[in-house]
Amino acid sequence: MSSDTPESLVKYGAEILVSTSITGKKGAKKNQKLAPLEKSGPTRNEDYLNSILPPREYTRDAQLFVKYVLPTPATRSDVIQLQHDLDMMLQKKQARDTGICPNREELFAQCFDELIRQITIECAERGFLLVRVRDEIKMTIQAYQTLYESSIAYGMRKALMAEQRKNEMHTTIKQLEETCDDLQRENKSLETNIEDMIRKDEEERQRDKKAHEDQVEYLTALNADYKQELTTLLSTPQK
Repeated sequence: MSSDTPESLVKYGAEILVSTSITGKKGAKKNQKLAPLEKSGPTRNEDYLNSILPPREYTRDAQLFVKYVLPTPATRSDVIQLQHDLDMMLQKKQARDTGICPNREELFAQCFDELIRQITIECAERGFLLVRVRDEIKMTIQAYQTLYESSIAYGMRKALMAEQRKNEMHTTIKQLEETCDDLQRENKSLETNIEDMIRKDEEERQRDKKAHEDQVEYLTALNADYKQELTTLLSTPQK
């Protein structure tokens, strides 16, 4: 496998030179088809393989190359080697054993494509059925990924809303605490005023009481004097 092409577990045939210059490559590709397999004529299974696993294009040294999937049937040793290559690639790319891992997902997808290639060569109908299974699995995974991303976005929105509400609650609590402090100061001031009023009222009451007692005492003494004088007058004999 060339170092200019990405490593893959799917087996491809020999590279075929398509163009010696990549100048105007985009315009030329519209009117140019991929080169056919280097055989007298492609078989039906090879056509099936090319429709299931499209050829790979890549450039090297300003030249365009293409590789078709290998139409050679697989043997038991090929399957064992595929398992070994899968384990080696998983270790090389440091794929995680559990959880979400793009590297592990890509390698197992390549392994499944290689199994489809091997089965399609033996029986095209089974190969197409496996392709349907593969596509259905991909759609299911994409649906779960969309659901996961939606749930993450929903969770983030809820977290932001909760954080915003938390900040608002903190602001409200701070305002209420300040209001409580103001009310407590006002209440303390009112209690002080009430105590002062009670004290002043008590002092005024004591003064009034003392004045009243003094007046009563004065009047009592004056009444006693008048009574004594009246008694004296009444006890004096008339001439």
